[in-house]
Order: sequence, then structure tokens, then C-alpha cells
Amino acid sequence: MPPRSPNFLPGPEPHEDRLKNFAIEVPEWYNFGYDVVDAWAEQEPDKLALLWVNQQRVERRYTFRDMKQESDRAARFLQDSTISRGDRVFLMLPRIPEWWILVVALIKLGAVFTPAPTLLTPHDIAYRLKIGRFALVITDQENAPKVQEALKEEPSKPVCMVVQGTLSGWISYPPDTTPDSPEQERPLPAGKTRSSDPLLIFFTSGTTGNPKMVLHDHRYPLGHRVTARLWQDLNPSDLHFTIADTGWAKSAWGNLFGQWIEGAAVFVYDIRGKFDAAEIPPLLEQYGITTFCCPPTIYRMLILLDLSQYNLSRLRHCVSAGEPLNPEVIRVWKEKTGLLIYEGYGQTETVLCIGAFPCHESPPGSMGTPAPGWHIKLHDRHGNPVGTNREGRIAISVNPRPVGLFSGYIENEAANRKSFVKGWYYTDDKAAMDEDGNFWYIGRDDDVIKASGYRIGPFEVESALLEHPAVAEAAVVGSPDPIRGLIVKAFVVLKPGVQPSPWLVADLQEHVKRVTAPYKYPRAIEFVESLPKTHSGKIRRNELREREAAKVRREEQHP
Repeated sequence: MPPRSPNFLPGPEPHEDRLKNFAIEVPEWYNFGYDVVDAWAEQEPDKLALLWVNQQRVERRYTFRDMKQESDRAARFLQDSTISRGDRVFLMLPRIPEWWILVVALIKLGAVFTPAPTLLTPHDIAYRLKIGRFALVITDQENAPKVQEALKEEPSKPVCMVVQGTLSGWISYPPDTTPDSPEQERPLPAGKTRSSDPLLIFFTSGTTGNPKMVLHDHRYPLGHRVTARLWQDLNPSDLHFTIADTGWAKSAWGNLFGQWIEGAAVFVYDIRGKFDAAEIPPLLEQYGITTFCCPPTIYRMLILLDLSQYNLSRLRHCVSAGEPLNPEVIRVWKEKTGLLIYEGYGQTETVLCIGAFPCHESPPGSMGTPAPGWHIKLHDRHGNPVGTNREGRIAISVNPRPVGLFSGYIENEAANRKSFVKGWYYTDDKAAMDEDGNFWYIGRDDDVIKASGYRIGPFEVESALLEHPAVAEAAVVGSPDPIRGLIVKAFVVLKPGVQPSPWLVADLQEHVKRVTAPYKYPRAIEFVESLPKTHSGKIRRNELREREAAKVRREEQHP
């Protein structure tokens, strides 16, 4: 049996020991494709790596041996398509197995890949292709027209590849070769990548302004051992299900790096069209999912369902990230499933850096505590530490630099200067820390509402609203007011069957006054059918703020 990689660890151990003994060894040379996928293929070739299911219940199963063989074939094909070390590749595919195969192939080649959500518009794609300077664009037949539209104004066009189809002027994948072809035996390059070499570029979700290019190096997969081992509590026997589009950084968090390093299998549900939460519980039951992650938006949908009709006995651990999860959702999920939801905090720029861990159950609604290897403080706007239970900016020390923190923003020195200051990386999120070391999320710097001399974090008001039996979702922003400067305004999505009324507005306002400090109550409430969200499911509060400001301007012009 071949020696194990230093980042493979033996089987289950007590949670306390996992946290206490945790450390990440970063070798000088590291390549996830060779050092993880191929290592598992050699050690346990028949071990399940990926279980893919579509909405028609068609299944495809891949062992680590399958992933090695398929990624090797793809790498040879990409080489023949002139892709080599350092080339940038734009990858926009739905949740199909080819995404995983091509990602591993690109990693083996030392290319730099950029995952992109299939929800992008031609305008979104054009912006990314223009500033990203990609050598190759990979997409499927359904999304190819958007790429073609985006490339109309691009003078230096990249090579284009279509998966599972044919298009004039495009390369088709998979290639027309049989598994037994001598071509498949052609050796791959040595596969030597330094851990400091560039690996991938994410585009930030762009809740304000244009998305920035976030560069991660080959250490990034190792950083996700925190995400998978400590927060998701994964063992080699687990089948893990993270609901995430392949274009989100969340897919790297839950569908690839940390899970395969730990030897867990990844469950992928290929969702097309409008998401229906009712499809999820049958999957948890039928496939015996053991660990589960989804964003708060989906948990809020799931708790509205009758979960008692499903046998979820195999499910043992649930986590959530992307934006804060309201305590009421955690409470109802525990009532319906018997399981806690463990919060996790991080960004496109990081791995899991603050979280609720199984051996340290943080209070519901808190972010948890810093992960091992992450030295995190709260600072005021001058860079000075703030005291307990005081609002501050989340600051991550870069001395030493934690494994999984991004290398920097590409060709954006203004953003780098703003984010990296005197040995700290500032996330632009605000929080407070209690006496036990638990962090409590307040909001993005731009989200904090300054009304009548008070500073009000929207998350606390939204959480209070969600405790009301009529409310399914809520978003809170500051709305311009001639007397107070800003007032707290709530946009509320009601549960099915509940009708808006002036009486309900008053009841919601009184409810918030009882649950939290009275000055935080929403002086204005607007009932809406849905809330604007980013591709990754985060509420776009900036869009709601802009909507309010535009309405006030119109009223001033036409009183």
C-alpha cells in the first residue's frame, strides 16, 4: 500500500481531539489532482467519490479510480487544445459530472480555472471575459448562446469548448476516443505545482460594484480541511450533500476539496430551473445522506415542509453558511429533525474561518469561534481592538498567513490597499464578541443602519421578524427619512395563506419591540412576493436600499 499523504488522516476521532490536535502541513509542492484524487485511486480505487443524481432520478456513480482515469483523459484532451500551465480557463457548467472531471484535469495541468454560475447573463459573462483574459471558455450547449453573445464585442476571442454537444467553430468534449485507445496512455506532465502557484480565480458575488477577481493558490484545497473535517465533521464513510451551484465558491467549500481530502463521498443533485425545496427531503432519505449543508434561504423553505413523513435517521450533522442563520430557523429545524444547524462564516476570499464546531456548541444565532490557525480580532475604524460586546470590524491576522486565505485581488491595488492594512485582512463585515469568545454577526459595513443616533444591525431585526408565525423571509434596510435621517424598513415575505393587512403591520412592529430593543423596530413594513438575491442566495440589501432612495427622490421631485 502506498504511503498516505501527510494530509490524509486516519478515521474518526473525538471532536475535542480533532480541534485540539488540528494542524495543516503545507508542503512546498502540492497538487490536489495528484496528491488527493490519484492518491485515493491508488489506495482505495473502488471508494465512492461522486454520486450524481438528476431530477429524473438518473444516477451516475464515480469511484476515485474513475475520477483519476476520466481526469487524465480530459487533461490530455485539454493539452491538445493548447492549454498548459498558467493558462486561464473560464468554466461555466451546470451540476454535471464533467465539471468535476474537468476541474481535476485543469488542476493536474497547472492551469488556472474560474468557476462561473450558469445564471450569469451575457453582460455578466462579457465583463468577466474582458478583464479575465481567458485562453479557453468551457460551457454546455444550453449556455453557449450567452457566451457567443458576450464574445461579440471581444476583439481577442478565446478558444471555446462545448460539453455534451457540438457547435460550429467550437471544440467538443468529451473527445471521440475509446477508453482503450493508445492515445489514452500518453503520459501526462509531471504534475509538479508549488503550493504557492496560482490555482483558481473566483469573481466576488458583487453585491456592490463590479465583481473583483479573487486569486487562490494551490494551498487553498488544504485550507478546506478546516471546512470539511472540523465544521462539517466529515469521516471517510460519509456521504455529504452541499446544495451549491458549481459557479459559487460554496461548491469548493462543500463539493470538492475538503470532502475528498477527508475521503468522504460527494452527493450532487443536478437542479435545473426553479428550485423546489420539496425535492430535497426525499433525497436525504433515499440516498442516506449523512451530512448536509445549504444556505439559510433553503433552510427557511425546508422548515415550512412536513418533514415528519421522511426517515432522516442517517442524517447526523447539518451546517449552514453564506449569510447568518436566524435563531428561529435553528429552533424549528431542531424540533423537526432533532439536529442542530452549525453556523459557519467565511468569504469567497477565505475558507471556513469562524464556526460552530460539534465539540463547542455555540449559542444559536452566533457565528461561533475562530477556527484553528485563524487569529481573528474585532477592530474599530482606526484599527484598534474593541472590547467585549462592542461592535467591530472582523480583522484576520496575516502574520502568519492562515492556510486558505486568498493571495489578493488581481489587478486591483485599490481593493488590496483597502483590505490589507498593517498585517490584517479586513472582511468588511461587522460583529461583536461575547464573554465566551463567540462572535455575533451585525452586518456588512454598508448594511448597518444609523437612525436617530443609534446603530442598528439588520440581522437582529430580521431574526426577530422571523420569529413571528406569519413571516417566511425578511430583509431590513435603512430608508431615508427627513427627520431621523434613516428609519428601519422591513421587506417581508409572508408564509403561504397569510394576507397582508394594516393590522399585521402593527402586530409585526409590536412583536419586534418585544423580542429586541424597542428602538430597533421597523417603522415601515412593505410586503413583497420575494427578496432580491445574489447568484449564491444572499439577500441584496444594497438593491433594496437603492430602491428606497430612488423612491424618495421621485417623491421629492413630484410631491
